[in-house]
Amino acid sequence: MRGSTRVKIWIVFAVVFALGIATGAALDGVYRSRAAAGHSAEDRKRDAEAHFEKMRSDLNLSDDQSAKIRAVLEETRNEYRQLRNELRPRFDEPRLKARARIRDVLDDGQRKKFDAMTAQLDARRDEQKRDEDRER
Repeated sequence: MRGSTRVKIWIVFAVVFALGIATGAALDGVYRSRAAAGHSAEDRKRDAEAHFEKMRSDLNLSDDQSAKIRAVLEETRNEYRQLRNELRPRFDEPRLKARARIRDVLDDGQRKKFDAMTAQLDARRDEQKRDEDRER
């Protein structure tokens, strides 16, 4: 009986430990996603400028070189924006299909909650898109 109790205690201990790890990993994922979403267009612009200034300093670029490299970086940034705008609808399609399939599985009450959740996600996505458009 005594050995059986010890085994049970160790099993409970292991389960609690595993749950702690899972909770920590989940919270870390939430924290990282919120931290990444918190970067505004101004933050990204400031980071890009700091990166350029570090490169300028490390490579000891002349004013002429700096101007040419800035032009290359701006052209590249514009190409990425264009590509992102071209591809965005292709990413929307599978997401919307998945939502429709998920809604089919849910009951009426769950659908209402799911629709509210997706409305929040869409609002956040729209806000990020407006930030990206302001960068232009």
